[in-house]
Amino acid sequence: MSSLDLPEPPTQASIAHARAQLHALTASTRALEDEIVGARAALARIVDERQAAIRELERELAAAEDRVALARAYVSPIKRLPHELLRHIFAFNFEDCAWSAWVLAAVCSLWRKVALAMPSLWSKIRLVTTQASSAETIRLWLERSGRTVPLDIEIILKSPSVHTGVVDGITRRRYLTVPHAAGDPWVAGGWATPPHLVPTAGAGGTAVHLQLGGAHPTVHVVPVQAVVANDGVGPAPPSPPHTHEWDMPPLLGSERTPVSQRLRKNMHWGHIAFYYLVEQMHRWDRFVFRFDKQFASIGALKSIEGDAPLLREFEISCTDPAFYGDWKWLPSAPVNAHYDIGNLRTLTLQHVPFKWSSPMLRNLRHLQLKSLPTVHVALDRILHIVAANPQLESLSLHFTSPNQPVLPLTPVTLSELQSLNLSGHYLLSSLLDSLLLPALDTLILDIEARDPIEETVSQLLTRSGTPPLTRLSLSYGAHTGPHAGFYWGSSAGVASWHFLAELDHLAALQVGSAPLEPLIAALSAPDDENGQDRWVCPRLVTLAMRGCHAHGDGVAKLVQMVEARNPDPGLAAAAGGGGGGGAGGGGGAGGGGIGTPARLRHLELYDCTSLGPDVTKWLKTRIEEVVCTEPSFEGYVGRLVVVH
Repeated sequence: MSSLDLPEPPTQASIAHARAQLHALTASTRALEDEIVGARAALARIVDERQAAIRELERELAAAEDRVALARAYVSPIKRLPHELLRHIFAFNFEDCAWSAWVLAAVCSLWRKVALAMPSLWSKIRLVTTQASSAETIRLWLERSGRTVPLDIEIILKSPSVHTGVVDGITRRRYLTVPHAAGDPWVAGGWATPPHLVPTAGAGGTAVHLQLGGAHPTVHVVPVQAVVANDGVGPAPPSPPHTHEWDMPPLLGSERTPVSQRLRKNMHWGHIAFYYLVEQMHRWDRFVFRFDKQFASIGALKSIEGDAPLLREFEISCTDPAFYGDWKWLPSAPVNAHYDIGNLRTLTLQHVPFKWSSPMLRNLRHLQLKSLPTVHVALDRILHIVAANPQLESLSLHFTSPNQPVLPLTPVTLSELQSLNLSGHYLLSSLLDSLLLPALDTLILDIEARDPIEETVSQLLTRSGTPPLTRLSLSYGAHTGPHAGFYWGSSAGVASWHFLAELDHLAALQVGSAPLEPLIAALSAPDDENGQDRWVCPRLVTLAMRGCHAHGDGVAKLVQMVEARNPDPGLAAAAGGGGGGGAGGGGGAGGGGIGTPARLRHLELYDCTSLGPDVTKWLKTRIEEVVCTEPSFEGYVGRLVVVH
């Protein structure tokens, strides 16, 4: 910093001179500041001009890139594909994925036009929804399916979890924490999580990029739709993002509304949805509606009434029983009602009202009925339902409180019945005494135990001409357990297993709530101790036991049985019997105990006995798959062990 050339100490003259210099320097500083401000303003104008020019160039570049993309799309091979072949490709994709139309219509405007022009692509409705979702999704699906295409409808209505609120979606607890058995009706094929959608700007509307794959392939289906310009049908807004990947997002109408308004809306979901569905009843080819509990608008089911000339399969199922009055709907139609449902072959009614004399319960091939707890049908009327369907191939009946028969029970022959499933009250065992089933292949009995059941089973098989039964299940289903069977309990009710000697074709045996040792002894090698001169069930490959508690040497007898049926392959080969493990070897088991039975391939033990890690490891060396849970009374709670 330069100093002023002034004397010290200041004088009057030097002070006057310094004041003059100060005035001049101040004026000079202000002039320099003004010049800097001007220069900066000029620079800002230049920058603004250049930035504006750059932005204009960027817009031109974006437009040029769009034209390049359109040109590349125009010259791409897929663009030259005739629309007829594109429709064939869509049809093949539709066979693999019923809801593929929603994805195909979201790719581009051309594919959308093709998809909307194919009503058959929209003929299969696969929807997992809640009352918080808009029923307009069903209306849109039905409109796009045209007016003449037969409809295949599957709708599952899930109730909200009490932990997540009434209207904010449902927790997928059923799919996450409860292991499903094979054939669980709630986990049907074709249900899958839709691919993630990433919107990208494009000419003429909104394009959607599909990210295929995912960690959870079987949860639920959410239809997706892109907003494309010039859509004659009218686009629906895409589903908004949801907070949890396992929650059900709303399908349509996702605007934020107060809880009270959404509750009122939920009360009318069923009436709106079934208004649209019943309007198309004449096009129903297959109709399946399942719900887990009673919902506010369940009365809308009463509107299912009228002609359905194309209907082949009909199902209304509820997981939890409830208390309903008498409904005036198709399953409760009077005996003299005339409805065009002549093509109906498969009927499933679970925990919903129906009448035993309904015309709907006639001439069926597959029938599954699970009555309400408040329904008291006489046993002879249950037999009337069976007799009205002489061509049945599968029959499943569950009645918790039937009445004694009013009229005498007459014999009924079902010459084509292959699968019979009876569960519920002990009176249903009397129903078996009136049936002749020459083609029976599968017999499942989950009847409350009062009297031993083996005599009834043996007489049924003898009366039916000893059909080749391949699967037998006794008290193994959902009604076994410590609290099942209100009056008599739900044990297998078997006093002796000698009747198994008549089942040479049996391949799968499932038993619940029976002593372990007698059953294992019956399946063991023939000797003087068990009084057998030949192998019992020589073709048995699957053995499942639930709640069959062991006493004393139960585990040792289990090991001996497995050792006899599944000998060490190395030792068997050294002894010259290495070929005895096949099912063909079981065919010679009927000759004096010399033949070798088929090897066990699957063993299940649920709440039976504590095997221990050493026994489990040994079983792994002899059986392909072993599944067991430790008994809860020994302090183990649901510990699952799967050995492959």
